[in-house]
Amino acid sequence: MSEHTYVVAPDEAGLRLDVAISRFFPAITRSQAQRLIEARQVTVDDEPQKCNYKIRPGQRLVVVILPPVASDALPEDIPLTVVYEDSDIVVVNKAAGLVVHPAAGNWRGTLVNALLYHVDGLSGIGGEERPGIVHRLDKDTSGLLVVAKNDYSHAHLVRQLSSRTMGREYLALLHDRLRQEQGTVDMPIWRHPLRRKEMAVCPDGRPARTHYEVIELFAKYSLVKCKLDTGRTHQIRVHMSYIGHPIVGDPVYGPRRSAFGLSGQLLHAEKLVLVHPRREEKMTFVCELPSVFADTLARLRAGH
Repeated sequence: MSEHTYVVAPDEAGLRLDVAISRFFPAITRSQAQRLIEARQVTVDDEPQKCNYKIRPGQRLVVVILPPVASDALPEDIPLTVVYEDSDIVVVNKAAGLVVHPAAGNWRGTLVNALLYHVDGLSGIGGEERPGIVHRLDKDTSGLLVVAKNDYSHAHLVRQLSSRTMGREYLALLHDRLRQEQGTVDMPIWRHPLRRKEMAVCPDGRPARTHYEVIELFAKYSLVKCKLDTGRTHQIRVHMSYIGHPIVGDPVYGPRRSAFGLSGQLLHAEKLVLVHPRREEKMTFVCELPSVFADTLARLRAGH
Protein backbone atom coordinates (compact mmCIF):
# COMPACT_ATOMS: atom_id res chain seq x y z
CA MET A 1 0.00 0.00 0.00
CA SER A 2 1.16 3.54 -0.72
CA GLU A 3 -0.24 6.92 0.32
CA HIS A 4 -0.06 10.15 -1.66
CA THR A 5 -0.89 13.60 -0.23
CA TYR A 6 -1.64 16.98 -1.81
CA VAL A 7 -2.65 20.33 -0.25
CA VAL A 8 -5.01 22.43 -2.39
CA ALA A 9 -3.63 25.83 -3.45
CA PRO A 10 -5.86 28.95 -3.57
CA ASP A 11 -6.05 29.01 -7.38
CA GLU A 12 -7.16 25.36 -7.45
CA ALA A 13 -10.41 25.91 -5.55
CA GLY A 14 -13.64 24.77 -7.16
CA LEU A 15 -12.25 21.77 -9.05
CA ARG A 16 -14.25 18.55 -8.95
CA LEU A 17 -12.54 15.98 -6.75
CA ASP A 18 -12.07 13.43 -9.56
CA VAL A 19 -10.63 16.11 -11.85
CA ALA A 20 -8.35 17.35 -9.07
CA ILE A 21 -6.97 13.88 -8.32
CA SER A 22 -6.16 13.22 -11.98
CA ARG A 23 -4.54 16.66 -12.27
CA PHE A 24 -2.51 16.60 -9.03
CA PHE A 25 -1.37 12.98 -9.44
CA PRO A 26 -0.44 12.58 -13.15
CA ALA A 27 -0.10 8.80 -12.88
CA ILE A 28 -3.85 8.54 -12.11
CA THR A 29 -6.36 8.97 -14.93
CA ARG A 30 -9.76 10.52 -14.28
CA SER A 31 -11.51 7.16 -14.62
CA GLN A 32 -9.04 5.64 -12.14
CA ALA A 33 -9.62 8.59 -9.81
CA GLN A 34 -13.36 7.96 -9.93
CA ARG A 35 -12.86 4.30 -9.04
CA LEU A 36 -10.56 5.24 -6.14
CA ILE A 37 -13.08 7.79 -4.85
CA GLU A 38 -15.95 5.31 -5.07
CA ALA A 39 -13.83 2.75 -3.22
CA ARG A 40 -13.26 5.35 -0.45
CA GLN A 41 -9.50 5.35 -1.10
CA VAL A 42 -9.55 9.15 -1.43
CA THR A 43 -10.18 11.47 1.53
CA VAL A 44 -10.52 15.23 1.86
CA ASP A 45 -9.39 16.36 5.31
CA ASP A 46 -9.71 12.72 6.42
CA GLU A 47 -13.30 12.40 5.11
CA PRO A 48 -14.41 10.50 1.97
CA GLN A 49 -16.33 12.59 -0.57
CA LYS A 50 -18.13 12.08 -3.90
CA CYS A 51 -16.58 12.55 -7.34
CA ASN A 52 -18.38 15.88 -7.90
CA TYR A 53 -17.27 17.37 -4.57
CA LYS A 54 -15.73 20.85 -5.09
CA ILE A 55 -12.39 21.22 -3.32
CA ARG A 56 -11.37 24.30 -1.28
CA PRO A 57 -8.00 25.98 -0.59
CA GLY A 58 -5.93 24.39 2.17
CA GLN A 59 -7.74 21.06 2.10
CA ARG A 60 -5.57 17.96 2.39
CA LEU A 61 -6.24 15.32 -0.25
CA VAL A 62 -4.99 11.82 0.45
CA VAL A 63 -5.01 8.99 -2.10
CA VAL A 64 -4.36 5.45 -0.92
CA ILE A 65 -3.16 3.01 -3.58
CA LEU A 66 -3.64 -0.63 -2.66
CA PRO A 67 -1.33 -3.29 -4.11
CA PRO A 68 -2.67 -5.31 -7.04
CA VAL A 69 -4.81 -8.29 -6.11
CA ALA A 70 -3.13 -11.39 -7.46
CA SER A 71 -6.41 -13.26 -7.94
CA ASP A 72 -7.50 -10.75 -10.60
CA ALA A 73 -4.27 -11.01 -12.59
CA LEU A 74 -2.53 -14.32 -12.14
CA PRO A 75 1.14 -14.94 -12.94
CA GLU A 76 1.63 -17.00 -16.09
CA ASP A 77 4.81 -18.49 -17.52
CA ILE A 78 4.61 -16.61 -20.83
CA PRO A 79 7.87 -15.94 -22.72
CA LEU A 80 9.03 -12.38 -22.05
CA THR A 81 11.96 -10.52 -23.59
CA VAL A 82 13.44 -8.23 -20.94
CA VAL A 83 15.71 -5.56 -22.44
CA TYR A 84 16.61 -3.89 -19.13
CA GLU A 85 15.68 -4.28 -15.46
CA ASP A 86 16.63 -2.74 -12.13
CA SER A 87 14.85 -2.07 -8.84
CA ASP A 88 12.70 0.71 -10.36
CA ILE A 89 11.87 -0.13 -13.98
CA VAL A 90 11.65 -2.94 -16.50
CA VAL A 91 11.93 -2.39 -20.25
CA VAL A 92 10.49 -5.19 -22.34
CA ASN A 93 10.27 -5.97 -26.04
CA LYS A 94 6.61 -6.94 -26.43
CA ALA A 95 5.84 -9.55 -29.05
CA ALA A 96 3.15 -8.91 -31.64
CA GLY A 97 -0.07 -10.71 -30.71
CA LEU A 98 0.36 -10.14 -26.97
CA VAL A 99 -2.31 -8.02 -25.24
CA VAL A 100 -0.79 -5.63 -22.68
CA HIS A 101 -3.25 -5.98 -19.79
CA PRO A 102 -6.32 -8.04 -18.84
CA ALA A 103 -9.69 -6.77 -20.08
CA ALA A 104 -12.98 -8.15 -21.31
CA GLY A 105 -12.21 -11.01 -23.69
CA ASN A 106 -8.56 -11.22 -22.62
CA TRP A 107 -8.36 -12.02 -18.92
CA ARG A 108 -5.42 -14.41 -19.35
CA GLY A 109 -2.33 -14.61 -21.51
CA THR A 110 -1.42 -10.91 -21.33
CA LEU A 111 1.82 -9.02 -20.79
CA VAL A 112 0.70 -8.28 -17.22
CA ASN A 113 0.31 -12.00 -16.53
CA ALA A 114 3.83 -12.54 -17.88
CA LEU A 115 5.23 -9.66 -15.81
CA LEU A 116 3.68 -11.01 -12.61
CA TYR A 117 5.48 -14.31 -13.25
CA HIS A 118 8.89 -12.97 -14.30
CA VAL A 119 9.22 -9.68 -12.38
CA ASP A 120 9.52 -9.25 -8.63
CA GLY A 121 7.26 -6.33 -7.69
CA LEU A 122 5.15 -3.96 -9.79
CA SER A 123 3.62 -0.56 -9.01
CA GLY A 124 0.01 -0.46 -7.84
CA ILE A 125 -1.10 2.83 -9.42
CA GLY A 126 -2.44 1.06 -12.50
CA GLY A 127 -4.90 -0.89 -10.34
CA GLU A 128 -5.64 -4.59 -10.11
CA GLU A 129 -5.71 -5.19 -13.86
CA ARG A 130 -2.79 -2.95 -14.89
CA PRO A 131 0.00 -3.23 -12.30
CA GLY A 132 3.12 -1.44 -13.47
CA ILE A 133 1.66 -0.41 -16.81
CA VAL A 134 2.74 3.13 -17.74
CA HIS A 135 1.82 3.12 -21.44
CA ARG A 136 0.46 0.58 -23.91
CA LEU A 137 0.96 -0.91 -27.33
CA ASP A 138 -1.82 -2.43 -29.42
CA LYS A 139 -2.05 -6.21 -29.40
CA ASP A 140 -0.43 -6.63 -32.82
CA THR A 141 2.13 -3.86 -32.37
CA SER A 142 5.54 -5.11 -31.29
CA GLY A 143 8.36 -3.33 -29.51
CA LEU A 144 9.52 -1.46 -26.45
CA LEU A 145 7.51 -0.74 -23.31
CA VAL A 146 8.69 0.55 -19.94
CA VAL A 147 7.04 -0.89 -16.82
CA ALA A 148 7.22 0.60 -13.30
CA LYS A 149 8.20 -1.54 -10.32
CA ASN A 150 7.08 0.98 -7.67
CA ASP A 151 4.67 3.92 -7.38
CA TYR A 152 7.42 6.55 -7.30
CA SER A 153 8.80 5.37 -10.64
CA HIS A 154 5.31 5.04 -12.09
CA ALA A 155 4.40 8.65 -11.29
CA HIS A 156 7.78 9.88 -12.59
CA LEU A 157 7.39 8.04 -15.90
CA VAL A 158 3.81 9.24 -16.39
CA ARG A 159 5.00 12.83 -15.89
CA GLN A 160 7.55 12.24 -18.65
CA LEU A 161 4.77 11.03 -20.93
CA SER A 162 2.51 13.98 -20.16
CA SER A 163 5.37 16.51 -20.56
CA ARG A 164 6.49 14.78 -23.79
CA THR A 165 10.02 14.22 -22.55
CA MET A 166 9.74 10.47 -23.11
CA GLY A 167 10.69 9.74 -26.71
CA ARG A 168 9.01 6.97 -28.70
CA GLU A 169 9.88 6.07 -32.28
CA TYR A 170 8.11 3.49 -34.43
CA LEU A 171 8.78 1.80 -37.76
CA ALA A 172 5.77 1.19 -39.99
CA LEU A 173 5.30 -0.24 -43.46
CA LEU A 174 2.63 1.73 -45.30
CA HIS A 175 0.60 1.04 -48.42
CA ASP A 176 1.66 3.02 -51.52
CA ARG A 177 4.55 5.41 -52.00
CA LEU A 178 4.53 8.61 -49.97
CA ARG A 179 5.13 11.71 -52.06
CA GLN A 180 6.65 13.70 -49.21
CA GLU A 181 9.86 12.58 -47.52
CA GLN A 182 8.55 13.79 -44.18
CA GLY A 183 5.49 15.37 -42.66
CA THR A 184 3.27 15.80 -39.61
CA VAL A 185 -0.31 14.69 -39.10
CA ASP A 186 -1.88 17.02 -36.54
CA MET A 187 -5.49 15.85 -36.30
CA PRO A 188 -7.63 15.14 -33.21
CA ILE A 189 -8.71 11.58 -32.47
CA TRP A 190 -11.77 10.19 -30.69
CA ARG A 191 -14.06 7.16 -30.74
CA HIS A 192 -15.62 6.41 -34.12
CA PRO A 193 -19.25 7.67 -33.94
CA LEU A 194 -20.65 4.37 -35.27
CA ARG A 195 -18.01 1.67 -34.74
CA ARG A 196 -17.30 2.06 -31.03
CA LYS A 197 -14.28 -0.27 -30.97
CA GLU A 198 -12.50 1.92 -33.52
CA MET A 199 -10.92 5.35 -33.32
CA ALA A 200 -11.21 8.09 -35.94
CA VAL A 201 -10.13 11.63 -36.76
CA CYS A 202 -12.85 13.82 -35.21
CA PRO A 203 -12.96 17.66 -35.07
CA ASP A 204 -13.88 17.62 -31.38
CA GLY A 205 -11.53 14.78 -30.45
CA ARG A 206 -8.40 14.85 -28.29
CA PRO A 207 -5.30 16.52 -29.78
CA ALA A 208 -3.00 14.06 -31.57
CA ARG A 209 0.22 14.71 -33.46
CA THR A 210 2.34 12.20 -35.39
CA HIS A 211 5.57 13.04 -37.23
CA TYR A 212 6.71 10.72 -40.01
CA GLU A 213 9.83 10.36 -42.14
CA VAL A 214 10.37 8.07 -45.13
CA ILE A 215 13.16 5.57 -44.57
CA GLU A 216 12.82 3.47 -47.71
CA LEU A 217 10.50 3.38 -50.75
CA PHE A 218 9.35 0.31 -52.66
CA ALA A 219 7.17 -0.06 -55.76
CA LYS A 220 3.91 -0.03 -53.80
CA TYR A 221 4.96 0.51 -50.20
CA SER A 222 6.78 2.97 -47.92
CA LEU A 223 8.85 2.21 -44.84
CA VAL A 224 8.55 5.14 -42.44
CA LYS A 225 9.70 6.21 -39.00
CA CYS A 226 7.01 7.77 -36.81
CA LYS A 227 7.51 9.92 -33.71
CA LEU A 228 4.70 10.68 -31.30
CA ASP A 229 3.98 13.95 -29.52
CA THR A 230 0.85 12.40 -28.02
CA GLY A 231 -0.24 8.86 -27.22
CA ARG A 232 -3.83 8.39 -28.33
CA THR A 233 -5.32 4.94 -28.83
CA HIS A 234 -4.42 3.61 -32.32
CA GLN A 235 -2.85 7.01 -33.09
CA ILE A 236 -0.33 6.03 -35.78
CA ARG A 237 -2.76 3.59 -37.37
CA VAL A 238 -5.54 6.18 -37.56
CA HIS A 239 -3.30 9.01 -38.77
CA MET A 240 -1.61 6.97 -41.49
CA SER A 241 -4.98 5.70 -42.72
CA TYR A 242 -6.31 9.27 -42.66
CA ILE A 243 -3.60 10.47 -45.08
CA GLY A 244 -4.37 7.56 -47.40
CA HIS A 245 -1.45 5.29 -46.45
CA PRO A 246 -2.71 2.67 -43.99
CA ILE A 247 -0.25 0.35 -42.29
CA VAL A 248 0.31 -2.94 -44.09
CA GLY A 249 -1.54 -5.77 -42.36
CA ASP A 250 -3.82 -3.49 -40.33
CA PRO A 251 -7.08 -5.46 -40.00
CA VAL A 252 -9.10 -2.43 -38.87
CA TYR A 253 -7.87 0.66 -40.71
CA GLY A 254 -6.33 -0.97 -43.77
CA PRO A 255 -7.64 -2.85 -46.83
CA ARG A 256 -9.92 -5.81 -46.15
CA ARG A 257 -7.55 -8.16 -47.93
CA SER A 258 -4.30 -8.31 -46.00
CA ALA A 259 -1.08 -8.01 -47.99
CA PHE A 260 1.49 -10.81 -47.57
CA GLY A 261 -1.05 -12.90 -45.64
CA LEU A 262 -0.36 -10.99 -42.42
CA SER A 263 -2.59 -11.33 -39.36
CA GLY A 264 -1.68 -7.94 -37.88
CA GLN A 265 -0.15 -4.57 -38.73
CA LEU A 266 3.56 -4.08 -39.38
CA LEU A 267 4.10 -1.48 -36.69
CA HIS A 268 7.08 -1.75 -34.34
CA ALA A 269 8.07 0.44 -31.37
CA GLU A 270 11.77 0.47 -32.22
CA LYS A 271 13.18 3.15 -29.92
CA LEU A 272 12.40 4.38 -26.40
CA VAL A 273 14.13 7.30 -24.68
CA LEU A 274 13.44 8.12 -21.04
CA VAL A 275 14.96 9.57 -17.88
CA HIS A 276 15.55 7.05 -15.13
CA PRO A 277 13.10 7.90 -12.31
CA ARG A 278 15.63 7.72 -9.51
CA ARG A 279 19.01 8.35 -11.11
CA GLU A 280 17.74 11.17 -13.39
CA GLU A 281 19.90 9.63 -16.12
CA LYS A 282 18.85 9.67 -19.79
CA MET A 283 18.47 6.15 -21.15
CA THR A 284 17.99 5.03 -24.76
CA PHE A 285 16.75 1.60 -25.82
CA VAL A 286 16.54 0.17 -29.34
CA CYS A 287 15.25 -3.24 -30.42
CA GLU A 288 15.36 -5.15 -33.69
CA LEU A 289 12.39 -5.77 -35.94
CA PRO A 290 10.42 -8.97 -35.34
CA SER A 291 11.02 -11.71 -37.90
CA VAL A 292 7.69 -11.22 -39.73
CA PHE A 293 8.42 -7.54 -40.30
CA ALA A 294 12.05 -8.17 -41.28
CA ASP A 295 11.09 -11.01 -43.65
CA THR A 296 8.49 -8.82 -45.37
CA LEU A 297 11.07 -6.11 -45.97
CA ALA A 298 13.51 -8.72 -47.31
CA ARG A 299 10.87 -9.89 -49.81
CA LEU A 300 10.26 -6.31 -50.98
CA ARG A 301 13.98 -5.63 -51.37
CA ALA A 302 14.29 -8.79 -53.41
CA GLY A 303 11.54 -7.53 -55.72
CA HIS A 304 8.81 -9.97 -54.60
